[in-house]
Amino acid sequence: MDVINYAVFAFFPLVMAYAAMSDVLTMTIPNRVSLIGIAGFAVAAPVAGLDLSTIGLHAAAGAAFLAGGFLMFAFRWIGGGDAKVAAVAALWLGFDHALEFLLQGALYGGALTIVIIFARRRPLPAFALQPWVLRLHDPRSGVPYCLALAAAALVIYPKTMWIGLVS
Repeated sequence: MDVINYAVFAFFPLVMAYAAMSDVLTMTIPNRVSLIGIAGFAVAAPVAGLDLSTIGLHAAAGAAFLAGGFLMFAFRWIGGGDAKVAAVAALWLGFDHALEFLLQGALYGGALTIVIIFARRRPLPAFALQPWVLRLHDPRSGVPYCLALAAAALVIYPKTMWIGLVS
């Protein structure tokens, strides 16, 4: 059972890391990433011993973040993939950690945006002339905000009930 618990515990961080790297490298987050995160929760929740009401509350957190995320997407504040990843993170973290996730995501996102703005003002060194670096450096492109969302989720994750699977 320990191997299963470790696999369940590691699943969410791996999904978040993949989403962040996909956003950094391609400025897109495939829909399958969010679907895999949701499916993983559907499998992990019963393994972790969550009852139906707790699963429902986690689902409500995910739905609330999806609605809020798509409102921000409508205003072009974040990308659609970012909205979906935020919803998956809220699904896994639940309402207990939603406010902390919002605050840390905003702080990390602001810091990331400032770093990228300043980096875009500097010429790139010759060794950095890779397509994904050029895309990040282009002032017309956006900010890979999923990196900030994933960082916030991963900082909070050890504070959640999921840590009980491996402690």
